[in-house]
Amino acid sequence: MALCFTAAFDLRKDVLPWLRARRAAPAAAGAPGGGADVLENNYESLRVLNVERNGNIIYTYKDDKGNIFFGLYDSQTRQNEHIYTFEKDLQVVSCSVNNERTLLAASLVQSTKEGGMNELQQGSKCLTLLVEIHPVNNVKVLKAVDSHIWVQFLYPHVESHPLSENHLLLISEEKYIEQFHIQVIQEDGNKVMIKNSGHLPRDRVAEDFVWAQWDMSEQRLYYIDLKKSRSILKCIQFYADENFDLMFEAPLDISLSDSGFKLVNFGCDYLQDQEKLSTHLTLCVFTNRTGSLCVCYSPKFDSWEQITYSVFYFHKGHSKTFTAALESAASHVAKGVTFLNLDYYVAVYLPGHFFHLLNIQHPDLICHSLFLTGKNEMIDMLPHSPLQSLSGSLILEWCSGKLYRALLNRSYLLEFLWNTCLDYEKMAVLHCVLSCGSHPQSLEAQIIQWVSENISACHSFDLIQEFIIASSYWSIYPEASNMDKLLPYSSVLTWNAEIPGITLMTEEIALPFMKVHSFKGYWEKLNSNLEYVKCAKPHLHYSNSVVRREWHSLISEEKTGKRRSTAYVRNILGNAIKVISNLEARNLEPRLTPLFQEEDNHQRLLMGLMVSELKDHLLRHLRGVEKKKIEQMVLDYISKLLDLICRILETSWRKHNLQSWVLHLDRCGSAAELAVFHLMTRILEATNSLILPLPPGFHTLHTVLGVRCLPLHTLLHYIDNGVLLLTETAVTRLMKDLDNTEKNEKLKFSIIGRLPPLFGQKICRLWDHPMSSNLISRNHVKKLLQNYKKQPRNSVIDKSLFSVEFLPLNYFIEILTDIESSSQALSAFEGHDNVDAKFVGEAALKHTTMLLGL
Repeated sequence: MALCFTAAFDLRKDVLPWLRARRAAPAAAGAPGGGADVLENNYESLRVLNVERNGNIIYTYKDDKGNIFFGLYDSQTRQNEHIYTFEKDLQVVSCSVNNERTLLAASLVQSTKEGGMNELQQGSKCLTLLVEIHPVNNVKVLKAVDSHIWVQFLYPHVESHPLSENHLLLISEEKYIEQFHIQVIQEDGNKVMIKNSGHLPRDRVAEDFVWAQWDMSEQRLYYIDLKKSRSILKCIQFYADENFDLMFEAPLDISLSDSGFKLVNFGCDYLQDQEKLSTHLTLCVFTNRTGSLCVCYSPKFDSWEQITYSVFYFHKGHSKTFTAALESAASHVAKGVTFLNLDYYVAVYLPGHFFHLLNIQHPDLICHSLFLTGKNEMIDMLPHSPLQSLSGSLILEWCSGKLYRALLNRSYLLEFLWNTCLDYEKMAVLHCVLSCGSHPQSLEAQIIQWVSENISACHSFDLIQEFIIASSYWSIYPEASNMDKLLPYSSVLTWNAEIPGITLMTEEIALPFMKVHSFKGYWEKLNSNLEYVKCAKPHLHYSNSVVRREWHSLISEEKTGKRRSTAYVRNILGNAIKVISNLEARNLEPRLTPLFQEEDNHQRLLMGLMVSELKDHLLRHLRGVEKKKIEQMVLDYISKLLDLICRILETSWRKHNLQSWVLHLDRCGSAAELAVFHLMTRILEATNSLILPLPPGFHTLHTVLGVRCLPLHTLLHYIDNGVLLLTETAVTRLMKDLDNTEKNEKLKFSIIGRLPPLFGQKICRLWDHPMSSNLISRNHVKKLLQNYKKQPRNSVIDKSLFSVEFLPLNYFIEILTDIESSSQALSAFEGHDNVDAKFVGEAALKHTTMLLGL
């Protein structure tokens, strides 16, 4: 299935054997709670109460006398520990243990004989107790009220030494939250006692709220209060000391006035989570380290024909409301929509009906999210019991007491890539796989294999472009924040195609109002995202438009023989050398394809220009990042681009079992070589439109394959339309490897005739043939006559100078001789291999006789 659930804790496997061992232990052993009469034979009352920040899990069960046993499972040592026993028949509402395991806070209510909470009994109270448990000592009553109370110790980042003060949150059903400050002292060695237990200082944190969520990992409290029927989301950040700040306020366009009181992640509360899950709204807040802030909201279900839910992307300034049609409305289940936080993604699913994987990092285009219907086996394999998304990627299944670590299942997603025929699913799953972090070599090889074999299968986007851009982006994304604003993550700018079964409505939303002015960590990144949206900055994604202009300018200068400062060009080519060296250092295995075996200055210029422009772009916008790190990021990014192109070609080369003799032009190409040629053509099309560099030698190999595999008219058509680029290496090999048969002469003449003048003159000298002499002569005459002005002539031709009586040619040669005799003309044509009027005359006669068949 798309999600991989790795068991981190199982109540039945990690706790039950320990409990049974304690039961079997002799009563004389003196273990707390030991003895055959302490535990009941079945453990139906065994359940998880809370998961603390350090991963420790608190659980409880009742013995046959109704006594409540509290235990703790240490996630680091994987050992169980007895904490405390209440020798009364009570029902636990909430409980928490401080970081040092010296204090237990618990909220309990009286139970009926049937085991349920007796909320109707006269005088029934909810007792909130603070217990010294190291060693077991005093019990202090914090609250004794009729309403329900939830408790949660704060866990500061400082864990190197025990703290002298603990902080406890107390959440009341009367819609207020307090923070208790509990000072402890040590006596008689390790004995911990509460100092001044008669009066514990406390602060009012929040009041008049209707919903609250606790983020244990980041020590944040989200809550919603109602102001004039408006839902206002607020967040409080707690620190290691007793201080806390209200970080932001954000209006939510949802109505909670008639939804009752709801808590999220304050332990397991069966009063709220066990019943009527499908008829209550679902609301949760998800964040990640990149500064994203998402509020996921599913209202009460009105019907089972369709399900509607909304996601407020506050870090992007808009919300999206999704409506999913249910194909099997008659077979509904009494469970609500589940939202799970998966870092860059949020999973939304309804067991047996649909599974959506929403891209929260790049939510603008719907094609970057995955939408599956209930007929997919992936959905059937998801847990049907209620799940709670905890901090990070932890998922708790309250009913079974199992704690999972949920990750995207890359192997399944790869299999899905091979099987799906829909473009939007290919796009979404490709991004899912690439976002999973560093890719093992075998996994990346599978992605490249899929890309190389499905290049023509996508009609809505260019698969090569999408893969190269997305993979290069994710390869350096973790190196710095704000990278999603500075580098393109997709080649697709718009997507208008509908997705069957999904209706989407996008709306702008009001941005959170930050209440503090000093930001660190996550808050700095969130504020940066909000400022980006608020200021409506121009699109900051790197563009190759400047590189395109400069590259074409440098190539034009080269063709005309003019070139700007050699120091400038040397610096650009030096950048290219760094890229190739970086690429070679990262890839130690030899390549099968004959690339990087020539200079190819055009590609090196493009490579070097891209290094220069991309480095300047990142230096302008990446604040606080060292210049050396940015330079290395740029080299890694461009090296990754080139490596991906090489590996796509390498995969096809290996598949068709091609050898190095492909570069020989004296034999015809095979069907396998033609397939590789077409693959290279698609790579060329993809990179040309994005102005991305190609590995040196790519154009030579492409041309050689074209000469071997294509008929002449098709080959020339490819050359004339810029599909094939004639490199000096390829044309030189063509002139030397092919003999002078009629077919080859026609090919060579056609190729030479299409070369730029300076390039053509150089190549013509490699071909000892009348055709070559003719071309050399033409170029020589063209230059001589470029500025020639006809003058009156009275001279008589000296026929003794010419071996053939051919008056038009003789007269023309005389004109050339006169021009060559001038010192100005001679100096202009120095170094032309002694090409003169006599050479031109001989070449013309040879060519004429050849054409006439004489």
